[in-house]
Amino acid sequence: TEGVRVALVPTRAAVQGIAALAVHEPDRGFDEDVVAMTAAAGATRYAELAVAERQSWTMAGICQAGDILGLIDGDVAVIGADVPGTARTVLDRMLAAGGELVTLVLGEDVPDTLADALEEHVREGHLAVDTVVYRGGHQRAPLLIGVE
Repeated sequence: TEGVRVALVPTRAAVQGIAALAVHEPDRGFDEDVVAMTAAAGATRYAELAVAERQSWTMAGICQAGDILGLIDGDVAVIGADVPGTARTVLDRMLAAGGELVTLVLGEDVPDTLADALEEHVREGHLAVDTVVYRGGHQRAPLLIGVE
């Protein structure tokens, strides 16, 4: 349509897009809003959990098929045996660098009890950090994590 302005907010992960949408203000000027959304996306560190499909060399060591991989900013940083334990380790590593808000996006087959346990873990170790949970419904990764 004529007269509609469009801007691309660069992101590398879905949780960065969520961060950008969270600061969007329709009443703010277009350019100012794009800058705020881009800044929010860029300030969001991201992680995801994945299940290893086969034995492989990673930045964190050798993984076996079925291992849970914790990828932080796109690189394998943690190799774990289960989703809850790997998620806690990934969160601890990410929050060691600071953060005010954790965003958890649950995969399709992940029970809500995982989100409850991770929220509790964040509360116990990082009192000033808030947690937001979304059910993403995606099948590729059991969990996406964002830290702002």
